Amino acid sequence: MIDYLIPKKMFFTKGVGVSKDKLASFELALRQAGIEKCNLVYVSSIFPPNCKIINKKKGLSLIKPGQITFCVMARNETNEANRLVSAAIGLAVPSDRKNYGYISEHHTFGETAKKSGEYAEDLAATMLATTLGIPFDPDLAWDARKQVYKASKYIFKSTQICQSSEGHKDGLWTTVVAAAVMLLEE
Repeated sequence: MIDYLIPKKMFFTKGVGVSKDKLASFELALRQAGIEKCNLVYVSSIFPPNCKIINKKKGLSLIKPGQITFCVMARNETNEANRLVSAAIGLAVPSDRKNYGYISEHHTFGETAKKSGEYAEDLAATMLATTLGIPFDPDLAWDARKQVYKASKYIFKSTQICQSSEGHKDGLWTTVVAAAVMLLEE
């Protein structure tokens, strides 16, 4: 039998970095997030069945320098003074944990952390709802749809993490990241 690379644990993290160099600002954002020592491999939007969500501190303690680490990452950057940037990750987990859920990434300009985070959470929940066949009105506001999803008994949990920042006043590169980091070990 093939041993699939299915993550057993996942944690959320975020960070912001500022530097005169674009790449250095990204590195500093990864440092603040605690995942700079990883060889990051970006993956798409599936939350694995039976995956356990752990806190950032525990997750970071399980990572070793140089480790190949899978993550869903949202990233945004600017070198425009005072320009608002944000990066958000949304998650929707089904009630039946034997099924998969959805992770979404959203990166934008000019949105507050609250708005960007809610958008990412809404996107993940909507992707899961359409997979599960939950009827909903896409024109309803997120709060109303969230109640429909939870009332359906199919979506157990939805959440988000967002990092936003204003571009540095002197035009230095400002990078924001938000990530769902996946771990393969038990």
